[in-house]
Parts: sequence; C-alpha cells; structure tokens
Amino acid sequence: MNFKTIIAGLIIAISVAVLISPFASNFPDGLEKFAEDKGFIHLGENKVVVSAPLPDYTVPGMKNEGIYEAISTSLSGLAGVIIVFISTYSIGRLIARKKGK
Repeated sequence: MNFKTIIAGLIIAISVAVLISPFASNFPDGLEKFAEDKGFIHLGENKVVVSAPLPDYTVPGMKNEGIYEAISTSLSGLAGVIIVFISTYSIGRLIARKKGK
C-alpha cells in the first residue's frame, strides 16, 4: 500500500471521527440495552477492570454540556483514530519486516 493511500484513509477516518461523532446516538448500544431490558445491567456497573482513558467519549476535566460535549466527543474520536492507526501501522510494519519486504 502506498503512502498516499494511507494518508487519504487517515484523513477520511479523522474527518468522520471529528465531524460526525458528535451526532452519534446517545442511546445505549445493543448489548447495554439488552442488559437493561433483562434487568442485569447493575451487575456490571461498578466493576471496573481497566479504567477507560476517555470514558463515554468524554475528555476528563472538560464540561460535558452544550458545545463542550460535541468538542469532547470529537477529541475522543480523534484520539481513537490516532491510537488505532498507530497500532495497526506498527503491527503491519512488524509483519512486513518479518516477511522480508
């Protein structure tokens, strides 16, 4: 894959994360909704195995109301794209190096 394709994909992913993520639904996802409907959501609410760095797509210390909520969600989306990109790019480079490319 060439450099221009990687950069184009990264720009598209960042655009979606920053511009569209603030419009995402505030309703729970399917698994969370199922747990609520079946009455066992409370079993996992206070059981933290690993603390999320950006819980519920919010930036800790930033107001979560009005325009700040949208900015917080956008920043969380941007952070997610960057983390996934760096992880997958690094793994890809390691695999390519092992194959001798």
